[in-house]
Amino acid sequence: MERELSEKIALNTEPKVSFQIVVSDNKTRFTTQFDTHIELKKKKGYETALVNLETYYSFPSITEENSRFIYSPHKGQSWFAIFVPEGSYDIEDINKVIKPKISQNGHFNQITISANTNTLKTVLILENGYQVDFRPLDSISSVLGFNNDLHTADYQESENPVNILSVNSILVNIDIIYCSYVNGQRYPRTYSFFPGVSPGYKIIETLANLGLYSRHGKLLNLRGENVSIRFHVREI
Repeated sequence: MERELSEKIALNTEPKVSFQIVVSDNKTRFTTQFDTHIELKKKKGYETALVNLETYYSFPSITEENSRFIYSPHKGQSWFAIFVPEGSYDIEDINKVIKPKISQNGHFNQITISANTNTLKTVLILENGYQVDFRPLDSISSVLGFNNDLHTADYQESENPVNILSVNSILVNIDIIYCSYVNGQRYPRTYSFFPGVSPGYKIIETLANLGLYSRHGKLLNLRGENVSIRFHVREI
């Protein structure tokens, strides 16, 4: 009995393996190869967690899949298409992009897009017979909260709340773990967080304590920005 207790005490007081892994790339899914193998003790348990993550808030709310804005200055007799460049926008930004493009087409600015902060919907104002066609599949309507319909009324609010945020949560995944779950399915998620900065600013997420977190999501579009992630692996 005393011998077993002594062995347990000796085992618990042995130096435990602990090291960090730093990876960096400009893609959200990448593989890292080590020059030398990481050797772990057999019959030992290990845990890993995110220590910090650094990148820029470059995730676009507008892509080629939802960038088309079609309008008619002549009560539907002729139509013009505007494409909003890929980027991170709010409603005011979208309005600032569209208005100059309408002027460049030789038309008066008779379309105004704004946000109703009380209803969380988009307000569309059309003057002097202007119309907007949100029916194309790549229409910007999904971001503004409008259905895929033809809009002719002078004043209207979107049928749905604004969907301007392309990211609800950033999920960090490392495939050396196995004891994390997403919707009941085993999945290698280690951490989940929402950016605490505005688009264009640097994200620096640092954990005070180690922990394991998981949530389901899709790959981010970093638009070429670099991401650096540091993990801590330790024996338990």
